[in-house]
Amino acid sequence: MPDIYQELINLAEGDMYPFHMPGHKRNLQSTPLKGAFRCDITEIDGFDNLHDEKGIILEAERRANSLYGADETFFLVNGSTSGVLSAVSAAVSEGGRILAARGSHRSFYHAAYLRGLEIDYLEAGMIREYGIFDGYSAEDVKRALDSLTDKPRAVFITSPTYEGRCSDVEGIAKVCHEEGVILIVDEAHGAHFGFGKGLPESAVKAGADIVIHSLHKTLPAMTQTALIHVKGSLVDKALLKRFLRIYQSSSPSYVLMASIDLCMKEMQERGKEFSEKLLGYRQKIQDETKDCSILKIPGLCELQDPAKVLIYADTDTMTGQQLYDILREDYLLQLEMAGEHYALAIITGWDTEEGIERLIKAICEIDEALHKKAGARIVAADEKYAIPKKEMSLQKAWDSERETVSLNLAEGRISGDFVNLYPPGIPLIVPGEVIGGDLIKDIERYIAEGLNVQGILELENSENKGIIDIDKRGILCVKPR
Repeated sequence: MPDIYQELINLAEGDMYPFHMPGHKRNLQSTPLKGAFRCDITEIDGFDNLHDEKGIILEAERRANSLYGADETFFLVNGSTSGVLSAVSAAVSEGGRILAARGSHRSFYHAAYLRGLEIDYLEAGMIREYGIFDGYSAEDVKRALDSLTDKPRAVFITSPTYEGRCSDVEGIAKVCHEEGVILIVDEAHGAHFGFGKGLPESAVKAGADIVIHSLHKTLPAMTQTALIHVKGSLVDKALLKRFLRIYQSSSPSYVLMASIDLCMKEMQERGKEFSEKLLGYRQKIQDETKDCSILKIPGLCELQDPAKVLIYADTDTMTGQQLYDILREDYLLQLEMAGEHYALAIITGWDTEEGIERLIKAICEIDEALHKKAGARIVAADEKYAIPKKEMSLQKAWDSERETVSLNLAEGRISGDFVNLYPPGIPLIVPGEVIGGDLIKDIERYIAEGLNVQGILELENSENKGIIDIDKRGILCVKPR
């Protein structure tokens, strides 16, 4: 059966006139986006339906599944966010419990909110030198499950993390299945896993029950394209399908679905070549920056995802945001994100030699300049991440009447909204948790360093609002009764 893209081309080059949506009518003169419009259609005869697949979309999903090896694979055109929402909603009944990594994407918390879930957290380990979340072992998950009086219906982990740290998915899956617990893996950043020697194994092959892949992050697919895979008998597949219909558009983009299908074809035909180029680029960066003394790039023994190049500034004279800005403004290199002490680049098998060379040259030149004036950072010993005390459920707090409180007066108050650094969108505090003094200091430091802190409000002149305004920053808190 022809792929989705070829069928769209056949339609575009045929004589069928569109007396149907979308309104551009595939008229190439309608806007400058004529290339996309040529293939942009709705669910018309012969083109199947994403929410009730029987034809070309079903065949395309089966082609994707043949690469990853799940029981079933479904296309996502609302991004991996819709996959996370659907996975959590299908796995855990309303009001149920879920055991999760604290460092989960905000879409997980949105799913927990919508379903009114009680969240138990895995003990969060940190790699203090870099200031990033660690992965999890099977022992970590077993210890957490054994400590809970009320067993959760599902475990939710992110692997790889945004910075490239992987968990022992195979071991965790065995622990979960011994307890009859569903394992959901947000592998949004690992769609390239399993495509060649030297890459980590996919969570699908490692035994997870539901796996979400965001294709556009590391594979040649358009933004907003993703996959969700389901495996085994613990997940109600019909229920999962119901939630996919709820959380995805009823008018899915055929351009995006064609992009997914073509991406799968590309990986089937050139996946080995992709993985070899990716690993080659990663090794080249590692080799040619090994003599840098201030800027350090952790190797694959520390961060297992070769697509993530974490450039760590081992000095108190440069923040991650400053490094990020220098690379963008002085070297025209747009990185993925900035952390407190690092900048993060994503590389893939579709990068160019010229681009990789520019990154290496920039790192070496910046390191040389820093070497003349910088001293090493003093790093605290590894310790566990302190999760704020929970005073109220996420759902109740987010739905409560709230008020804006100046940061300097917020200690001890119950948070009424999420506060997170973006990217990656992992919450510093969740609605219902108590705002501590250390968190306030961290937020103030992040703002001073120029990091993108979401959930903190710019206060206007508040003299007549009863708010003592010192730093012009506020936070939403649950209003006392």
